[in-house]
Amino acid sequence: MHDESFQQLVTMLDYTMFVVTTATDQRASGCLVGFATQTSIEPPRFLVGMSKRNHTFEVAAEAEHLAVHVLARRDIELARLFGGQTGDDIDKFERCSWHSGPAAMPILDDAPAWFVGKTLRRIDLGDHMGYLLEPVAGYTARGAADLLTLSDVEDLEPGHKA
Repeated sequence: MHDESFQQLVTMLDYTMFVVTTATDQRASGCLVGFATQTSIEPPRFLVGMSKRNHTFEVAAEAEHLAVHVLARRDIELARLFGGQTGDDIDKFERCSWHSGPAAMPILDDAPAWFVGKTLRRIDLGDHMGYLLEPVAGYTARGAADLLTLSDVEDLEPGHKA
């Protein structure tokens, strides 16, 4: 049953946006993610929802870790790169500054905060796959960042079909 009131409710929300990156021995990938949240304090856990149509989904299915990056509003072009392009067509990492971090995950140099999480469980969430993560390493720059939210990227055309 389709309920318009639920759709109207979620349209009112302005979620923090994240860039999730991952890698295997053969390839690296990353995408813009809007479905993500802390799920437990002790032990620390975080859930990321990734579209099954996304190139990064294919790589994440083979990887043991994901890197979750918080972006500041000043990083809008990085969000456009990872949200508006697909790894099926371009190498996004050739177009940004990054380094190999914990668990050999690609870490975006411009992100004001990030963590690498070990995938504990994959959960089918419908058109998205949920990745339950256990944080294993992270970084947060000093000073509060003006975080990138859904309203900052609502005009973005996804690099893959929704």
